[in-house]
Amino acid sequence: MKNLFTLVSLFLTISAVSAQEVKLNEPLPVNSKIKKGVLKNGMTYYIYKTDVVKNVASYYIIQNVGSVLENDDQQGLAHFLEHMAFNGTKNFPGKGVLNTLQKHGAVFAKDINAYTAFDETVYNMDNIPTNVPGLVDISLLILHDWADGLLLNDAEIDAERGVIKEEWRTRQNGYMRLFKKSLPTMYNNTKYADRMPIGLMDIVDNFKYKTLRDFYHDWYRTDLQAIAVVGDIDVAEIEKKIEKIFSPIQAVKNPLERVVTQIPDNQEMLYNLGTDKEISTSYISFTINQPKSLKDETVADFQKSLYSGMVNRMINARLREIAQKPDSPFISATLMYQSLARAKNTFGLVISPKPNLQQKAFKVAVEELNRAIKFGFTPGEIDRTIAVYTNFYQTKISKIDQIPHAEIVNSIQKNYLDNKAMTDVPKEFELAKSIFNEMKPADLQAFLKKLYTPTNRVLDVTGVEGEQNLSKEEALQILVAVENGGSLMAYKDEFIGKSLTDGLAIQAGKIVSEKIDKKIGATTFVLSNGAVVHYKFTNIEKNNVLLEASSFGGNSLVKDADLPSAAMVSTLAGMSGVGAYSASDLSKILAGKNVNTRVGIADLEENISAMTTAKDIETMLQLVHLQFVQPRFDEDSFKVLQDNLNNTLIQRSNDIAYKMEDTITTTLYGFNNAKKRLFDEQYLKDITFDKIQSVYKERFTNSGDFVFFITGDISKDTLKPLLEKYIASLPTSKNREKWQDNSVAWLKKTNTKDVFLAMEDPKATVRMAFKNEFKYSLKNNYILKAFQDVLELRLLETLREQEGGTYGASVYSSLSKRPKQLASFYVYFDCDPDKVDKLVAIVHEEIARIKAGTIDQEDLDKVRSSYLKELKEQKEYTDYELNLMYDFFIEGFNRNDPKNNVALINAITAQDIQKFVSEMTKNSESFEIIFKPKK
Repeated sequence: MKNLFTLVSLFLTISAVSAQEVKLNEPLPVNSKIKKGVLKNGMTYYIYKTDVVKNVASYYIIQNVGSVLENDDQQGLAHFLEHMAFNGTKNFPGKGVLNTLQKHGAVFAKDINAYTAFDETVYNMDNIPTNVPGLVDISLLILHDWADGLLLNDAEIDAERGVIKEEWRTRQNGYMRLFKKSLPTMYNNTKYADRMPIGLMDIVDNFKYKTLRDFYHDWYRTDLQAIAVVGDIDVAEIEKKIEKIFSPIQAVKNPLERVVTQIPDNQEMLYNLGTDKEISTSYISFTINQPKSLKDETVADFQKSLYSGMVNRMINARLREIAQKPDSPFISATLMYQSLARAKNTFGLVISPKPNLQQKAFKVAVEELNRAIKFGFTPGEIDRTIAVYTNFYQTKISKIDQIPHAEIVNSIQKNYLDNKAMTDVPKEFELAKSIFNEMKPADLQAFLKKLYTPTNRVLDVTGVEGEQNLSKEEALQILVAVENGGSLMAYKDEFIGKSLTDGLAIQAGKIVSEKIDKKIGATTFVLSNGAVVHYKFTNIEKNNVLLEASSFGGNSLVKDADLPSAAMVSTLAGMSGVGAYSASDLSKILAGKNVNTRVGIADLEENISAMTTAKDIETMLQLVHLQFVQPRFDEDSFKVLQDNLNNTLIQRSNDIAYKMEDTITTTLYGFNNAKKRLFDEQYLKDITFDKIQSVYKERFTNSGDFVFFITGDISKDTLKPLLEKYIASLPTSKNREKWQDNSVAWLKKTNTKDVFLAMEDPKATVRMAFKNEFKYSLKNNYILKAFQDVLELRLLETLREQEGGTYGASVYSSLSKRPKQLASFYVYFDCDPDKVDKLVAIVHEEIARIKAGTIDQEDLDKVRSSYLKELKEQKEYTDYELNLMYDFFIEGFNRNDPKNNVALINAITAQDIQKFVSEMTKNSESFEIIFKPKK
């Protein structure tokens, strides 16, 4: 057999230098850019300098503390403690943490947040400015207080009880109930099974203050804490500040042992079957628990990680091939290898069977896994997978200075909690090449066999009432038959890759004019076929290229009867592939390339969007070319789509959220509105293969009606000949379409309704909205958004903090420019049914207060600061330049001009908001639909 890596080396022009010998016992190469240290009190710190977003830093505190450490009378307190970190600390009493950061543009739940899991609790402050005097010190002081300065006063604890209970209520549904039921099986009856982070509501309602304070004292301590600072900072300066601020924290004397909960092995397969009245589609999880080492990682561990990733990728490709066939018994099946707990990984299959096919779906998926175990993988599969990994590393190295904060913090968190190495990526790539060079196909097969053990197996079945659900006995019989049978044959990889455009006659055109617009620095090319391309170079994100082709028309030009089919155009196009290649073959031919394209049809426009890297720009343009001249519609794929849609219909049938959605639709538009259809059996019948094809051809045949935008790290000289070959060669006509007004009026101007639904866990759900005609302008857009965010801040304070009646209320707003100029806003929240009427009244009161001009200037300053911060951050990404060109050439304004954003933001006043809200709510249309539990 030819050397696997040689083929990839030629294909991807990797260095031909001989790979180094793999020494499995060697430690992994460490990323020296991450500064790691430990203070004398035992606290660990990490510092990483990056200007991927300039003049900001992200601050994290990683607590090696989760719900698994709770005593029986503390269930829910790890999570409760997380909430209390935002309710008063030594240096930031009350809501001081949030108020302080929000003044500088940070947004709660976006930039400021936290989470609690079984084994850890992590707090974050993301993208906090570093060029504001004193703010770095303030951010570090907040971390200090989260570590050792929570006030935990009685009144704040009592106020938060209701919030926690409403968070629990919001998250309760059939899937959550079944997940909780599966925990004893998943975790083999260990402490994990009884330690859902949200806890028990009886304890949340009634625990004594001292119980929470004891948990804080016992577990929030320096030997279980790490802080991380990542961003545009001076490492030496931050290290000095950390030593000064955090060193005075005293280590806890005689600390409790931080025990790692072990999940014991099981000889017999563990089994759980769960059903719920709200769940109408099945789901199967067949896993095998694996040991997880917490020792320092070596090259051997990295080799296992590579092998695991390769095996997963190759088997999942086979499973996708099966799922893309009409006779597949499952909607999807996936092989996964992931962390289960601090000291345990899990390997296995997750399967979504088609209705009444659980046994067959399980058998086919297990057969595919065992096919690989018995026969291994083909040279073609391995070559393509190595190509994918090689491309991954090459791309990552090309963007080594632009790794997002979250990705860096993720590696830091894994290092602190799981002792995972923070590797040097270029050196890791060299190591990967050496492993690939020495690897034999039998190595991957042997690795897979080692994972597939007869012990430590777990089968969890989400069943459906009335179906023949997969039993433990049936599963064991299937496993025995598959593992010991002789009917399996080796996988045949019959794919022979050629180029995307083989057999396609492309007559290149010309660029007939080229004009530079100095206002935004964009170049406009007019091509010989009449197509127009706007281009701008930017390397703000290195090696990143984006394309968007847009044309007005969209669903507004589609017949009402064809709208269901139009809604499936994008999905079927993605499932069918393009040109001569099915979706499965397309993924193979694109192995080792960074290319992603998608077609879409919206209400008023159709578009093709794409993203790639500089080396694959030609492949991207080839795909765009094919989307116009050789779209592929596969009848087998359509049959699969029909099966998937039928499964979705069944899935929605008992789901309360979808019942609410349908109720709102029928209340506003009736049961027979041709443009606002319910997703029901008749809707599915109206989706046809021929109509999907015809709608696609109507919307995408004439490329001359599209405007193309390309931006990114690609030079003009490189791009121009490719435009001439792949865009100027497209067939065009002089027809230019315009969108039509396809808006649909509500049946009634005012809609107020209480809807009673049967539900297992009682909760009320409030949906409110107002809309009115309103002139579109950039100024009005900002004023409406300011109203939205001020109202959300007020509702956070009243509904959540004062009343403890909801986990949170969301406010959304929109000012549309076309087809009609309309302003609208929506208020959504879940809450205690006994409090719903009072909370709804408070919402109306808060809106009335704003209409009367009672707007807290501090709230307005917070939202304005957040817009300025967001605007600054947007400019650090390539898609800002894409939006810049679209807005300039299509919408007619320059978003680089401060008068179109910064000046408008700074000019917003309370009087502007008051006037806007008063005008838009005067004689407005509205609905207020409240869903309540049926008694």
